[in-house]
Amino acid sequence: MDQTRLLQQLAFALEVDKEKNVLRQTRLSGNGRRENDAEHAWHMSVMAYLLREYANEPIDIARTMIMTLTHDLVEIYAGDTYAYDVEGQAGAHEREVVAADSLFGILPDDQAREMRAIWDEFEANQTPEARFAHAMDSVQPMMLNDANDGGNWREREVTRSMPASRNAVTRLGSTVLADYIDTVLDKHVERGNLIDDSAAGEQDTLH
Repeated sequence: MDQTRLLQQLAFALEVDKEKNVLRQTRLSGNGRRENDAEHAWHMSVMAYLLREYANEPIDIARTMIMTLTHDLVEIYAGDTYAYDVEGQAGAHEREVVAADSLFGILPDDQAREMRAIWDEFEANQTPEARFAHAMDSVQPMMLNDANDGGNWREREVTRSMPASRNAVTRLGSTVLADYIDTVLDKHVERGNLIDDSAAGEQDTLH
């Protein structure tokens, strides 16, 4: 047995435990505490398995699930950036690429290449698996925000166009889920939890 290889694998397994300390803005259902990246990834993976029948294209569900489980590991080093933080998003991908080099470099060379290829595939969003994984990445926080009566959106004065732009990515992976999310967004505009961009535009024109 290659003891060095085993130690590298265990070192990586211990390092990714730190994902549990990376807090996201989304709260757990029931208006609980903020979820962490590991919980987000686990939830996405379960959802991918349950909802795979709604993918626009046939997918390798095992590859999709490992993609959802690993897509945010780089945030251990790069940190989480709020989806609607325009300034924070600037340069986020570049920071994550550097983080990916460092994190996956802990593994033995063959597994480092394998894991990095999965992460790169997710980032490129060009395969059926990546597109459905991205759909899960959009649907999961929207589902929690809906379950919490739009609390995060209301507190941060989010406009409908902000989550709607993410839903465009959902549509590439699943039109069924994207259509469902559209109805959720419309509901929260009616409840006043999301700012109606078009209504605001009309008021500006009147004044």
